[in-house]
This record gives sequence, C-alpha cells and structure tokens, in this order.
Amino acid sequence: MTIIQLEYLLAVSNCGSFSAASELCFVTQPSLSMQIKNLEEELGVILLDRSKKPVIPTDAGEIVIKNAREAIKAYNYIKESVAELKGEIAGHLRLGVIPTIAPYLLHRFIPGFLNQYPKVELEVKEMKTADIFTALGRDSLDAAIIAGGMCPDDIAEQELFNDRFYAYVSPMSSLYDRSNVRIEDIDMKELLLLSDGHCLRDQILELCQSRRATHQSCSFESGSLDTLMRIVDSTGGMTIIPEMSLPFIPEQRQGQVKTLAKGATSRKITIAVRRTYVKSSLINALKDSIMECASGH
Repeated sequence: MTIIQLEYLLAVSNCGSFSAASELCFVTQPSLSMQIKNLEEELGVILLDRSKKPVIPTDAGEIVIKNAREAIKAYNYIKESVAELKGEIAGHLRLGVIPTIAPYLLHRFIPGFLNQYPKVELEVKEMKTADIFTALGRDSLDAAIIAGGMCPDDIAEQELFNDRFYAYVSPMSSLYDRSNVRIEDIDMKELLLLSDGHCLRDQILELCQSRRATHQSCSFESGSLDTLMRIVDSTGGMTIIPEMSLPFIPEQRQGQVKTLAKGATSRKITIAVRRTYVKSSLINALKDSIMECASGH
C-alpha cells in the first residue's frame, strides 16, 4: 500500500469517475486504474463500485477512504512540520475562492505570495460556497476565501476584512441623481440578482427582505456581477455590488455607483479551513499576503 494509491482512491471518490480523477492527478487513466486495482488485490476487497455512474465506494471502500484521508493528512503534516522546523513555508495549498471575490482579489495577492514563498505549490479553484464546504469536508480543498458567517460547525474562519455593499444604478433609474440610496428606496422589481448558489445573492435578499416583491419586470439572473452591471446599463434597473469591484468599473460609469445609507451592511471576507487542518504556517502566510494587499481596501 502506498500514499499514491490512497491519493488516487480519494481522487476517484471525490470526482466520481476514473477519467476525471486521472486528469486531476495528472496521470493516465490506465495507470490510475492499475494502482487502485493493485490496492484492492492487496487488501482483498473491492473498494469502488464501477457499475455505478458516478463511481461510488463500496462499504469496504468507505472505511478505507476514511482512513486514507487521515493517513494522507498525517503524511502531509510530516512534511509541513519539518518545513516549519527549518523555518520554511512550503507545501501544496489547494485554495477555493467564490466567484464574487476571485476576479477582484486573486491577481492582487497571488504574484506577491508566490514570489515570497517560492516553495509553496498553489492550486486555485473558483467555486460556489456550497461546493467549497463540500470540498473542504472531503479534504479536496485545504482552504477557501469566502464571505463569512455561513460556515458549518466543522469549518473555522479567520477574518480578513470588511467589504461594503454599494448600489449600482442605471442612468435611467429614479435613483440615479442620488448620492446615497436607502434600502427602503430600492424597488425589488428593478433589482437584478446573481443566480442561485451565490452567497452574495442570499446576503442581498436578506438585506432587502422587507422589500421583496411578488413580481419583477426583469427577472434576469446571472453568475457574473459584470454581466449584471451591463444589463443595468441598458435598463432602468439596479444591482448591489461589493466594494472590491469598484476599481474595475470604468470611469465613465463611476457615477452609477451609490453608497448605501447607514443600516445597510457589508460582508466579511474570511479564510475558511477545516477545524482539524494542520498547515497553520501556510494559512498564516496566505492571510498575511492577502491582508498586505488589501490594506488599502
């Protein structure tokens, strides 16, 4: 039994297919399949039900996978502990980032982080919040940058900074001439939202819950803030955007950005990790890099 075999087994369990797991592990599918077959022969049990789509673990596979996660965690902790002893920040860091943060933050801290910590292998994925929690629970992510306050009990958060909400309104909107928009001024029939699964959508609906309407003149939803703003530009509608997106709005459209009156809120940007996560030096280094680039946020 080898660490490689256990890693391949976890990959198939997480991905649900041998082909996707082989791409994730940068190995050919026949090689990955052979390693898992050798592990099954050594243990004398079938670990994966290959007749199912997606592939699922057998009862024996569930037990082996549970212990494999702990074994790989301990294996990685050995390397992490030795690196810390030598005063090094090193290792593999798998990072998830939600879509309403990724375009506005990643490019600001990743170059400096990699330059300062050249022995860190950083793997970044843009994912929705629910998928991030699932991946953290399955140990297919090490950490995530999210909008905090919604984590399950087995996930811990470290706060990074506050990200205020602003209104982005159409020049055709009745709110355009205002510099400050109150929540009670927002007509829910004109408010364009991100699609289901985005935590920013849920936060905005909670913010405006007392103003919900049963009918919207435009029910357009998108997974992209930039797309929502383009729709706002061509309609009489509006949307809510985070402060970190403001530098990316062209100068000629800056007048469409309105502050929200007191009582309106912000979101907390946090780093989320499993409570049992052991690579504390990597997380601290990541946090320091983000805080440094966001100090002028």
